Amino acid sequence: MIVKVTSDLAKVRRVIRRRGAYRQMVRAAARRPRVPEGHARVVLYFADSAVNLYQVRQWLEPLRRLAEQHPVVVVTRSPDATLALFDESPFPVLPISTIAGLERWLATQQVATFFYVNQNRRNFAVMRFADQAHVFLSHGESDKAYMASNQLKAYDRVFVAGPAAVRRIGANVFDLPADRLVPVGRPQVDVEHAGPALPDDGRTVVLYAPTWEGDRPSMAYSSLVSHGAAMLAALVDDGRFRVVYRPHPRTGAFDPAFARADRALGALLEQANRHDPSAGHVVDRDTDFGWHVRAADVCVTDVSAVAFDWLASGRPLLLAQPASPEAVIAPGSLADRIETLDAADAPHVVTRIEKELAGESAGRAQIVEDYFGDTTPGAAMARFLAAADQVVRERAQALLARAEGVDDYDRRAPNAGWTGDDRGVTSQ
Repeated sequence: MIVKVTSDLAKVRRVIRRRGAYRQMVRAAARRPRVPEGHARVVLYFADSAVNLYQVRQWLEPLRRLAEQHPVVVVTRSPDATLALFDESPFPVLPISTIAGLERWLATQQVATFFYVNQNRRNFAVMRFADQAHVFLSHGESDKAYMASNQLKAYDRVFVAGPAAVRRIGANVFDLPADRLVPVGRPQVDVEHAGPALPDDGRTVVLYAPTWEGDRPSMAYSSLVSHGAAMLAALVDDGRFRVVYRPHPRTGAFDPAFARADRALGALLEQANRHDPSAGHVVDRDTDFGWHVRAADVCVTDVSAVAFDWLASGRPLLLAQPASPEAVIAPGSLADRIETLDAADAPHVVTRIEKELAGESAGRAQIVEDYFGDTTPGAAMARFLAAADQVVRERAQALLARAEGVDDYDRRAPNAGWTGDDRGVTSQ
């Protein structure tokens, strides 16, 4: 009975918080300028709550660049995510809670393309709109089972990082035409990220960025519980290293043991800093991932997007072997192509880091090219912008041609709109 009462109280508190956030969002939205009719050509659709905003944040700068050609609007469903994006987004944020409301708004716009950063089930209700192109961006490149989902068939285009992703999807997803897969690299590596200034005192900076525990056995890639304590203790005890600990934002969402382990690792580093203030270890649970790549000398992480963002830097990478035998490690994946760190070897992480720092791992350059293509600075951003421009332009021109309207997209003023009827978009 006590358990049930406690559970009911927790549910009531969640409802109260959601209603409070909704009222706050409505008030904030009323103070913001309206999106002009005919303005939007691209929609970034995000139906998740604020806990998954890391998925959106990494696309804000690439989409800001795209918005210089094709005006972008973020459409949200969750009040807490909306409130955060009101402050962070460089382009308009529009909360729309129902598909009927989205339909009415689309009738006032000239949207040619929807972009999605995850596989939230609410995405698929939006795919009833057949006029627009629907493009999956994902929120990283990795060898997780999630990256080769049958859900990819729902999209007109799937932007992927490189040849390895094309092979991964082709080997696991039946009947998905290869021409829907568009390699664009990883444009986030071409974005400068603000971050703390670490002391330049000769210490080797080690980024430890474990992924979260996953919501199913096949996704149990995290090293946090199996490797974390032994690795960080070894690094702290060796005065040559500065640790930047950056856990996944969803750590502990499904398994409280991971939340406890996260707190313990943070406490370990804070205690080390009190013992030796010059150590300068960093516990980062707040910033967006990005500055870490330029600040650290070596990365220890899991089968995750962090491993691939780091891989593109060309610097030493140490990949933790999942302790769970149920975690899916596909043949030919990164964990199958490089030497990994078992949980039993976690206390000896310093020796492995020294080995990585001593020289480039065999074939690393070829692996980087296989996953990302050209990693010359600026190349990935250029590929993304070109691919996105092509999708938007082709669909906009197709809609105009079907409506027997003006077919010169470039000559249309940015706020000159189309009006909608129940058949789709028609020219004014």
